Amino acid sequence: MALVARQALLDHGPVQLVSLRDLPADGILMPVGGIGAPSVVAEKVGSGDEVEFLLEAVESTSRHPVVALMASEIGGGNGLYPLAAAARTGLPLVDGDAIGRAFPEVHMVSMNVAGLLPELLVVADERRNVVILRPIDGAWAELLARSVAEVFGGSAAMADYVMPVSTAHGSIIEGTVTQALQIGRAVMEASDPVSTLIEVVDAVKLLEGKVVDVERHTAGGFVRGSVVVEGYGKDAGRLVRLEVQNENLIALEDGEVLASVPDLITLVDSQTADAVATELVRYGQRVAILAFPCAPIWRTAAGIEIAGPRAFGYDVDYVPVEVRHAVRA
Repeated sequence: MALVARQALLDHGPVQLVSLRDLPADGILMPVGGIGAPSVVAEKVGSGDEVEFLLEAVESTSRHPVVALMASEIGGGNGLYPLAAAARTGLPLVDGDAIGRAFPEVHMVSMNVAGLLPELLVVADERRNVVILRPIDGAWAELLARSVAEVFGGSAAMADYVMPVSTAHGSIIEGTVTQALQIGRAVMEASDPVSTLIEVVDAVKLLEGKVVDVERHTAGGFVRGSVVVEGYGKDAGRLVRLEVQNENLIALEDGEVLASVPDLITLVDSQTADAVATELVRYGQRVAILAFPCAPIWRTAAGIEIAGPRAFGYDVDYVPVEVRHAVRA
């Protein structure tokens, strides 16, 4: 997706980054991204025209112009998809997103936490198939959109929780594009990228070591599995297992929870601090496992219910990563 975004910028020029305050209240904000298993996306490359199919469907259905695009999630490839989409369409990009990280399911967005209903979703593929959805709630949004993506071959482009700009105020996580740029610049300029990343995002380093086992399979529109990292150096003798559903959900050591959703758990290259995506992790990689706090909205009762450990089937209480770290220290 980085290559797609770079080419779109070369072909169409820079993208204007705006805040909600810069936009007309009655204009339509269109969050965009991909839906499906990342391993499928790596092989089933889109045409790039999908955003135009989405835009046409949203404007014809809402009967109002789309005034800006936004990342449905700032994490992973979906953080870059709207950049390419904005370059292609000439629309500005809102400095914000709906998660402040990545989550695997459609209803795991800040708008749902804020109590908004998904009044309009549109799913499109590279063949110009377009499906317009009006689900009754977030859970149905996930079921319906995931089913469409499966029919489309396991991945698709999506505009989700399409809404007026006035509705977006207070229901999205603002400033995350700027934050992502700041993180990237700091790491690129650092002599010790991993330590710099830890400092910038206020992370806890759970382990540094080598990937010794990867179990991964694609089903139901998700990549599921686990990754085991064996520590070296001062972490020698330790084994940490990450449970995966597109994203890293929980980190465990000897049955003890080290970190869990909704906080962020990420694998990074131990030398460069480049993120190692769940679909690309492989045996032998030298990595550091970092965990750091999620956006405050996910630590509310509603946020934990929607995207906490039990939402993914883990019968454990959510404890903020910095609290667990303080207790362990």
